[in-house]
Amino acid sequence: MRASWERNRFLVLFAAVTSVMGVSVGMARVATSLYALELGASETVLGLIASGQSIGLLLMSLPAGALVDQLGPRPLFLAGTIVAGVTYLTVPLVPSPWFLLACTTVASFCMPTRFVPLNAVFMQQLATVGEAKAGWYRGTHMTGMALAGPVLAAGAAKVLGYPATYGIIGGLFAVSLVAAPVILDRYAVRGDPRRRVSLRDVLGQLALLGDEPELRGACLDDFCVQAVNAFYTFFIVVIAIQALHAGPREATQLLVAQGGAFIAALFLLGALVSRVGVTRLRRTCLGGIACGLLVLGLGRALGTLLAGGLLLGSGLGVLQISTLSRFATLGTRLGRGRTAGLEALFGPAGALTGSAVGGALGHLIGLQPVFLVLAAIVAALAFVSGRRGSATAAPAPLRAAQVQPCSLAGGSVSRDG
Repeated sequence: MRASWERNRFLVLFAAVTSVMGVSVGMARVATSLYALELGASETVLGLIASGQSIGLLLMSLPAGALVDQLGPRPLFLAGTIVAGVTYLTVPLVPSPWFLLACTTVASFCMPTRFVPLNAVFMQQLATVGEAKAGWYRGTHMTGMALAGPVLAAGAAKVLGYPATYGIIGGLFAVSLVAAPVILDRYAVRGDPRRRVSLRDVLGQLALLGDEPELRGACLDDFCVQAVNAFYTFFIVVIAIQALHAGPREATQLLVAQGGAFIAALFLLGALVSRVGVTRLRRTCLGGIACGLLVLGLGRALGTLLAGGLLLGSGLGVLQISTLSRFATLGTRLGRGRTAGLEALFGPAGALTGSAVGGALGHLIGLQPVFLVLAAIVAALAFVSGRRGSATAAPAPLRAAQVQPCSLAGGSVSRDG
């Protein structure tokens, strides 16, 4: 038992921290939407609040990546957690939708300072815990954010009211503030903390895309995963109700089933990616996603949409594992902070594009046919990547020798890249 704990304690502690973080983010998102309605926010203000939840993610991801490489993950994580936690605690003090918008926007700038450092740490430790666990970070975070957090927020708002709900959210931020340093302190900093991070350091991450084809491919895959997932999440309930005349409960089951398949794949199918290999599996995975989108685009019954959602969720989960593994491998050479910053930029950018552009296209051709357009795009990506894959070698997989194992009892981890 003790030997098993010694091997897995980093993963257990990391999963606990990311689960708490996921619950806090999920609660905050749902509580913000419900509180905005309670305050009588107009459709325009609701749209601004939704945008405010994303703007900071897009603008702060690259600076956060540069700061992690320069200062290490701990100071960035602690500063962002304190500011975000205090911001959420102040939300109920001024019952105004415009004040809610301001607080939401401030908090969104803090989010990359929290998950970019954890991305970098997890990339470093993936060689120790094994590539089969590559999806566990995203899986634990999504379980809290997409499943537990929304349920807790809705229940707390109804039973306890919004001041208490935001108090719970602030308390969860405090828990992560106390628990996370146990993990973050084992990440050794290679840069000089006394040197100021410049704009060149930040924009240099984008320059990597021009020099690194494999990095471009990983970013493109992450963009596609989040874009397709966001469109499904935003619109599948609307499609089921409007096109198939389903009830709200039946329509919501489509959302839960796809999300469950996605999370299950993150936890259970990492060994498949590790055994088969990223390059060989990627094209097959893209083909499966395209098939799921095709079923969703042509389906005229709830059962058909359910099957398509399950296929889509499983395919997206496996592709996400592949993407995370590639980012971790590239981070050993290019710098984990910079790589995590790019990952944090392209994922949210894909989600924003999938919901915004997909919605606009759905206004022109109908929401369900958008799945057919997405299927064609993903199929084309699979075809192009298949042709390119024969000429481009994938990066070498992570090996335990690349990273000194993390000791949570003391010591530090050497950081390469």
